[in-house]
Amino acid sequence: MLQRASREGRKFLNPVPTTIGGFGTLLKVLPRFLSNKAEKFPYRPLGPFRTDVSVYGAAPESGLRVTWMGHSSMLLEIDGMRVLVDPVWDERASPSQWAGPKRFFAAPVRLEDLPGVDVVLVSHDHYDHLGEATIRMLAGLESMRGAAWVTSLGVGEILRGFGVEAEKISELDWTDSVTVGGLTITAVPSRHFSGRSMFNRFETLWSAFVLKGTEHTVYFGADSGWWEGFAEIGAAYGPFDLVMLEIGAFDVLWSGIHLGPDGAARAYEALNGTSNGNGLMMPIHWGLFDLALHGWRQPIQRLLEVAGEKGIKLWAPEPGRPTEVVAGVEVRSDWWR
Repeated sequence: MLQRASREGRKFLNPVPTTIGGFGTLLKVLPRFLSNKAEKFPYRPLGPFRTDVSVYGAAPESGLRVTWMGHSSMLLEIDGMRVLVDPVWDERASPSQWAGPKRFFAAPVRLEDLPGVDVVLVSHDHYDHLGEATIRMLAGLESMRGAAWVTSLGVGEILRGFGVEAEKISELDWTDSVTVGGLTITAVPSRHFSGRSMFNRFETLWSAFVLKGTEHTVYFGADSGWWEGFAEIGAAYGPFDLVMLEIGAFDVLWSGIHLGPDGAARAYEALNGTSNGNGLMMPIHWGLFDLALHGWRQPIQRLLEVAGEKGIKLWAPEPGRPTEVVAGVEVRSDWWR
């Protein structure tokens, strides 16, 4: 049964027992890191990708359109509402803008050129999902003045520190919902962790989200390892028109907190994504930052293999291109080849 998050003292707990690697994991990773010959970042420049913002002047004919900005950042248009999801326009997914994982390509559109949004959705506090420079800029933009901010428990304090007005923020526990206009956003459990340093892990909550408009329903998985609750989420909130699941930054050493391509396919099936033959799977959390030991193309390459084996319909557009979601119609861009 899906439940609210539990705590031990100040720390939130995962929905199932989960071990998060510490110093011992680093010792195991180091030899593999030093001997790694994978193409962990593009050897040739990618893009440039450019978003044609004039497209936003007209509503999507299908009622559902997504502009994927890379990794887990996107502009989601659903039944007349605009949601900016896990916005990271920062140069690096790191506490420092001088070191740490650097973007593979520039953001396809400037923040100040985005259309006004109804909601900014932040799943959890990790640097690749919550960029400080991005949040500070968004908080000061006139075009974002009317936006509601929706996030997981405890993350509101970080957003306030970066300039977001407190009265605009809704913090959700798992199974809590908030409605903005005609859109209902529900936080659901995921198997991951939080913390912007080694010393404050688990002190804020991490969540996946169900976004239900007047005609469409979308699952945004954010970050999660496999757990049996995917089937419960599908039964409670599905079927979904689009299921967004992370495929990158995976490794056997942290399989409890990331899905990888095979885990994402398994989660998609558990979420009942194939129940009506129209639900599409969108791979996220790949293609922008080097956060693991695998080659940067490996997640999408493996997902294509798995999708072929299982008959999964993929929705994987080029970064920065506003793309309509049409029931049962695949999108497979080869921008990464």
